[in-house]
Amino acid sequence: MNPVRLGQSDLHVTPICLGTMTFGEQVGQESAHAILDRAVERGVNFIDTAEMYSVPAREATYGATEKILGSWFRSRPGMRSRVVLATKVAGPSRGMPWVRAGKGMTAADIVASCEGSLRRLNTDVIDLYQIHWPERSVPAFGSLYYDPSQERSQTSILEQLQALDRLVREGKVRHIGLSNETPYGVHEFVRLAEQHGLARVATVQNVYCLISRALENGLDESLHRLGVSLLAYSPLGFGLLTGKYDAGGTSGTGAPADARIARFESVRNQRWGRPEALAAARRYNQLARDHGLTPTRMALAFCYTKWQVASTLIGVTSLAQLEENLDAWGTRLSPELLAQIDQVRWEMRDPAN
Repeated sequence: MNPVRLGQSDLHVTPICLGTMTFGEQVGQESAHAILDRAVERGVNFIDTAEMYSVPAREATYGATEKILGSWFRSRPGMRSRVVLATKVAGPSRGMPWVRAGKGMTAADIVASCEGSLRRLNTDVIDLYQIHWPERSVPAFGSLYYDPSQERSQTSILEQLQALDRLVREGKVRHIGLSNETPYGVHEFVRLAEQHGLARVATVQNVYCLISRALENGLDESLHRLGVSLLAYSPLGFGLLTGKYDAGGTSGTGAPADARIARFESVRNQRWGRPEALAAARRYNQLARDHGLTPTRMALAFCYTKWQVASTLIGVTSLAQLEENLDAWGTRLSPELLAQIDQVRWEMRDPAN
């Protein structure tokens, strides 16, 4: 895996990033350390986390994932300098008062969250600090439409950017990024950075997978023209694109008892739990089998080879899953298969957007 440059920054990362949101909920510290060790041994140099992790978010596990990473760095002298570390400041509260009391995301909130992450991660600097979701009211996490009447923004983009720039100038953060963002948001962050001489966003971390490709309807052009890199998350559609849910009936998930979508009602009620998402995933999974591929390998290869994607986030709960996801690197999908994938999208669109 040849390193790729993120945006206009000096960060060079592997095109596969280890996502860690399961650490602290489904994955204990010892297993998490083993997964991290093996990922680095296999050549991965990019790790992503967030202050609100683990997932599903709850007060008892707030910050747990960052603490596990911090303990890993503490027990592995010299490891911190070998990896590019990304984390995120949570956006306005989505039913998580333990993250912050207010409903917005002020400049003071951003600074306080960053300092909390630095402590939990046992590090002096965060390589890539991202806003987890916009402070504005935008369609995200499965909602489809922008509704101006729902706008409750309390902090301007300029004020957010100034807070992030302060963290960069103080040496606490090297570069900044966004997540779950819209074309407008990306353009505005870049415009204001260039107008005021502030830190420029290097990345946008958005969902991108076979059953959620809305990014290709405009955001990809914005990222390309503005020189901002895409970090694609949920390439396996929260597990739907692995085939492990294919055995159930059309009205059920058919998920193994230990799968997140089976264990946590909050997950089932989101975009990944829609019957349409499962139906589309099953179409893609069968298409993979018809071409002699596992569903996991085809879904990952789709993201690994798309021009839009700089680095793909993989989230695993075991060493076996890690190996499978990394082994998919280098897989090429034939023009015939890609055409068939596009045909399924034409028929079923993007049911997990």
